[in-house]
Amino acid sequence: MRHAKNYTSADWSGDWKTLTGLIPYLLEYKSRVAAAMLFLIFAKLANVTIPIILKFIVDDLDSAKAQVLSVPFALLFAYGALRFGTVLFGELRDAVFARVTERAMRRVGLDVFQHLHRLELDFHLSRRTGGLSRDIERGTTGISFLLRFMLFNIIPTLLEIGMVAAILLFKYSAWFAIITCAAVMIYILFSVLVTEWRTRFVREMNEMDNRSNTRAIDSLLNFETVKYFANERYEAEQYDRNLAHWETARLKNRLSLAALNSGQGFIIACSIMAMMMLAAKQVAAGHMTLGDLVLVNAYMIQLFIPLNFLGFVYREIKNALTNIEKMLGLLKQTPQITDKPGATPLKPDGGGIRFENVSFAYNPARPILQNISFEVPAGTKTAIVGPSGAGKSTIARLLFRFYDINNGNITINGQDIRDITQASLRNAIGIVPQDTVLFNDTLHYNIQYGKPDADNNTIQQVTQLAHLDEFIKQLPEGFDTLVGERGLKLSGGEKQRVAIARTLLKNPCIMIFDEATSSLDSNAEKAIIAALNEVAENRTTVAIAHRLSTIVDADNIIVLNNGHIEEQGAHQELLTRNGLYAELWKHQQQEADEATVSV
Repeated sequence: MRHAKNYTSADWSGDWKTLTGLIPYLLEYKSRVAAAMLFLIFAKLANVTIPIILKFIVDDLDSAKAQVLSVPFALLFAYGALRFGTVLFGELRDAVFARVTERAMRRVGLDVFQHLHRLELDFHLSRRTGGLSRDIERGTTGISFLLRFMLFNIIPTLLEIGMVAAILLFKYSAWFAIITCAAVMIYILFSVLVTEWRTRFVREMNEMDNRSNTRAIDSLLNFETVKYFANERYEAEQYDRNLAHWETARLKNRLSLAALNSGQGFIIACSIMAMMMLAAKQVAAGHMTLGDLVLVNAYMIQLFIPLNFLGFVYREIKNALTNIEKMLGLLKQTPQITDKPGATPLKPDGGGIRFENVSFAYNPARPILQNISFEVPAGTKTAIVGPSGAGKSTIARLLFRFYDINNGNITINGQDIRDITQASLRNAIGIVPQDTVLFNDTLHYNIQYGKPDADNNTIQQVTQLAHLDEFIKQLPEGFDTLVGERGLKLSGGEKQRVAIARTLLKNPCIMIFDEATSSLDSNAEKAIIAALNEVAENRTTVAIAHRLSTIVDADNIIVLNNGHIEEQGAHQELLTRNGLYAELWKHQQQEADEATVSV
């Protein structure tokens, strides 16, 4: 029992934190919130007055005064006016508050989106996109539900309960107020306890929903891989297994809901029966009129209709709080890579790069770079080569500051990259990655992404430099051709040319080519290497290469092996040393000769 109590207390504490976390999003429209609350009070006052008018109508019609038709007609007019007033004030309340709700959803969604982009690369490499998108979708929907129903159903219902109890207490027997308050307290207590018990089934259902959705998205994103291995049946079995868990969790949720609804209905039936028996006894004794009996009955029906709805609202609010808590939890993810207080922009002059005694490991048990030092003078070209897993691409990630190094310093123009703003650092560097991923949009959009405000003439120029213009001319829709999910409608070489074009459009002072021509044939490779050499003039260039023939013109070639710099120098100098570089060169030349002979 102690454990359950602690869990409930912690759960309520978490709900309260979630609620208070939404308050800043409501303060943008304080006047609208105040006006909505005022309309809410007017609506409830009108609603509580209706049974009183109904009592007078019944009493007048039941007495000799019923012959004076002007009195009932006046009361009937007031009855209709109050009914209309209840609806009118409710609609005005919703209309005034609509902007508050929609703006809160917009601001929270934007904050989460921006925060996700502030998180480090490691978070995004580990995330499950399908589940993450569902969390955000359910969270924003939950905000809308919570703001509307928390403010306009729970609070008004409690306000109405207080008004009805006060009227019954002062106008009739205290027993009416006691029965009303007792029924409401029992109803709320029962709803809270059972809903708390049900919350675990809701969370389990959402978790299973996330898993099945993540599995489906992963499978569809890897559509070609599924086809390559003819694993459609396997994927369907995996998806169905997740759906089976979701089905079980959903069934538990349904059954527990039935138990909750049945209990709430029993409480309502017993309380109404007790009130009506007490009222009927008072009428028979002559202490109450027939109109009083109608008033009590109207109050009980009027009270328990929203109270019954309150049970549904509370359940949904708990669901909404669970969803919002998960979404807002993303905002609590602390970015590991942040700008220092007082960080300054990168100086625009030059682009000299220096690594000094740099060590780095993704996992402490497996070091990637160990105490490496090298320099790339401004305006020169440096190539980084070595076996797979030597740490070549890691150097590019560190230069972009996707990760912070464990030891040493990385400087650009003499400035430590940890002391400058991330935005200015990344604006100064352009990269053509080995694995180019494109947006599911047009070719024009993907090229223009390098500089969103670029004009069409500039875009045409960079497509020519990237030798992409002839390919685009052959397409029926030209620049408006859709590239598909992750650019899968394009070949590997075509995607790399798009990547080269948008990097040229960015026009950075530092260029990084990470296997930039790995997906090109020999003729295209020669043409693009010539173009890259042309645009790399007067820029600091780092070329990460596996194919050594693409970097023979580099001013300096750094040979990485097991996280260490084994040797560095110009192409001919390294060949004469007869070290690892010469061995790699000899091996690749033999492969090229064998490929030529086989053709």
